Amino acid sequence: MLLPSERAAGFFRGIALVALVLAAAGCARGITSTPGDAPNLEKWTAEVKARPAPPLDPLPVMQQFETFEYSAYALRDPFSTAFTDTDNGSGPRPDRQRRKQTLEQFPLDSLDMVGTLGRGAGTIALVMAPDKVTYRVRPGNYLGQSDGRVTGVFEDRIELVELVPDGAGGWLERPATVALEDQ
Repeated sequence: MLLPSERAAGFFRGIALVALVLAAAGCARGITSTPGDAPNLEKWTAEVKARPAPPLDPLPVMQQFETFEYSAYALRDPFSTAFTDTDNGSGPRPDRQRRKQTLEQFPLDSLDMVGTLGRGAGTIALVMAPDKVTYRVRPGNYLGQSDGRVTGVFEDRIELVELVPDGAGGWLERPATVALEDQ
């Protein structure tokens, strides 16, 4: 004798089997086609191809621009440096004939003053470069990449004057310092 739960399980299995058979039969029926279906499809395709194409949008009207003739060829070139050099060599200028010193290959902010030797007018500064070499610096030496000439060495700083372009073909002197590095 079957228990009620076993009867219910058998009942649901039967319903699932019937549903599976019906679904398979429905799918098989949809796949099969009759010989009369193909001519209908071909007829419909031919009708669609025979329809006239929709008209194209008209081309946009091209806007006419006024022509402009450039006639300023005879005037001076605004990008030429010939007219910016108005001071004719007066004022400070970098000495291009001077041989560059070792510390001029480094930017000024990458140099560190690490100490001094001596006292008074004979004070020599010790400067460490990014290559981790310590150099001796006296007044008259050059530091940095802007032609910075050392004007004074003190126990806590090095004072120098750099030459920077003024934007109009000349040069300006700009004071700068390298301070003693705090330990």
